[in-house]
Amino acid sequence: SRAQDVPPAVLRQRELKWLDMLNHWDRWIIKRFDKQVRLRCQKGIPPALRGRAWLYLSGGKVKKEQNQGKFQELDSQPGDPKWVDTIEKDLHRQFPFHEMFVSRGGHQRDLFRVLKAYTLYRPEEGYCQAQAPIAAVLLMHMPAEQDAFWGLVQICEKYLPGYYSPGLEAIQLDGEILFALLRRVSAVAFRHLDKHKIDPILYMTEWFMCAFSRTLPWSSVLRVWDMFLCDVKIIFRVGLVLLKSMLGTREKLKACQGQYETMELLRAIESRYMQEGFLVR
Repeated sequence: SRAQDVPPAVLRQRELKWLDMLNHWDRWIIKRFDKQVRLRCQKGIPPALRGRAWLYLSGGKVKKEQNQGKFQELDSQPGDPKWVDTIEKDLHRQFPFHEMFVSRGGHQRDLFRVLKAYTLYRPEEGYCQAQAPIAAVLLMHMPAEQDAFWGLVQICEKYLPGYYSPGLEAIQLDGEILFALLRRVSAVAFRHLDKHKIDPILYMTEWFMCAFSRTLPWSSVLRVWDMFLCDVKIIFRVGLVLLKSMLGTREKLKACQGQYETMELLRAIESRYMQEGFLVR
């Protein structure tokens, strides 16, 4: 079901449930995300509470409380010129059509501050291009830069550890896991990719490193993130749905006889397979 199809009365009920849950978060967290929390995330977090819910779900709230003043301390430092320069060049590429990131001032500066702070927090990692869309999505929902910063820290360290370090071992490993799962989900798609020696890293890197924020339409990104921050395995599920939908029948494979055609197909996923109503059922 799509978020915009939710009747106002139902949305209000959900808001009240989420408010109650967020106000008594410690009690919920002891249960370690029981079925109830998962189900509520799957139904979609009410837009008015999404930023707060994401901060709580990710553990960013606790991390912020454990490190009071840390973001301000990092924010006040100039940063490594190498990373500062690279981040500056990337700012205008993040959601250029979103009102928040249209101009060089305002939120682009906030994005810069969050990304620069991370390079100082983890100097051995520095900055990776795929962190920019992640930080931008967080900033859209957490106007306080330090909340977005701790959300980013959690995604980089807890959800996608090793993804943004030099060398791609972590993402390669997850690519192999995705491929092994595909064999169970769609033997047709698996055999096709295997036959043409199409390494998972070629098609799933941006999907996973950006948590689909540069692949799916916006409403689907939000629904996927609602679930992703409750259960990281959701990115595997979305990847499998896309692969099976695009390559899962012999009929579909007639159009892509080789490696190049297959890659072109996976770069232009049919719109219907990316809609939230199709992905979240």
